[in-house]
Amino acid sequence: MIIEVDRAVCEGHGLCEQTSPEIFEVDEEGYSRVLVGEITPDLRAAAESGARACPVAALFLLRS
Repeated sequence: MIIEVDRAVCEGHGLCEQTSPEIFEVDEEGYSRVLVGEITPDLRAAAESGARACPVAALFLLRS
């Protein structure tokens, strides 16, 4: 599983980073950035929580 960020939608609220800092961070341009390439089973719950926290639905979990 991987996560994609739609930078055209992301507004940099940072709720993903607050919820799941092991998966997300807000970069120097103010956009969410994914810190891991592949979401392993042990990170899946954190990835889903971070994606759900996004108020503008800019994060997408995709099967790889």
